[in-house]
Amino acid sequence: MSKKWPQAFIEVVDFHKSFEGKKIHQGVSFYIRKGECLGLIGGSGTGKSVLLRSLVGLEKPEQGQILIDGEDIVPMRERELVDIRKKVAYAFQGGALFDSMTVYENLAYPLREHTKLSEPEIAQHIQDQLKEFGLDPSTEKQYPNSLSGGMQKRVGLARAMMMHPQVVLYDEPTAGLDPYNTKRIQESILKMKAKGVTSILVTHDMPTVYAVCDKVALLQKGRISEQYVMSKLLAEPTALMTNFITGEST
Repeated sequence: MSKKWPQAFIEVVDFHKSFEGKKIHQGVSFYIRKGECLGLIGGSGTGKSVLLRSLVGLEKPEQGQILIDGEDIVPMRERELVDIRKKVAYAFQGGALFDSMTVYENLAYPLREHTKLSEPEIAQHIQDQLKEFGLDPSTEKQYPNSLSGGMQKRVGLARAMMMHPQVVLYDEPTAGLDPYNTKRIQESILKMKAKGVTSILVTHDMPTVYAVCDKVALLQKGRISEQYVMSKLLAEPTALMTNFITGEST
């Protein structure tokens, strides 16, 4: 597979997507190097979450390529996408935990489905993961509806990381959280970056973008209208990006 950006780990090339005849994306292109975190920002309804879902094959573009480690996932069938989804984890906005399962059962689910680990091994993995995300061991016995919003999001991130993915897609991970829990989520994202995980962060929370992202892309009018490494954005802010950040324009 020919790559437009040879150094890229994730590439989205000329991505087009419509819903009920309305064009949402009209040639979106961007890339991310291995271990980088891209902040994807834009107004409501610009299709940021659609792009994330497309990166795990939940949506298909009408035109364009999505390359992950050199493989174009767009033409893949569901069976082929299973292996891609082991590499690419999706951290849903609300955590997407199974309400009828305990935290332990939620975390055990991907291991039981996709590995041959014994139950004692699964139990050890869960304890290690709870510790990694700053959650008390007793949390495993609780149900999601008994947890705070911040804890639900951290459990959701813990489950996303159970298969040690190479890529994590974050959909508004700090939405609705207080400053303390926002800081905990930022710390978790930075820990995963330190392990070489490549990531995309969809958010309206610009302090979190500044805290964890290597570069930022503004999705507007169906395309990436601006893209900058964070150091350049801070040194040379443009009017369009500055207006978005300050809320004067979407």
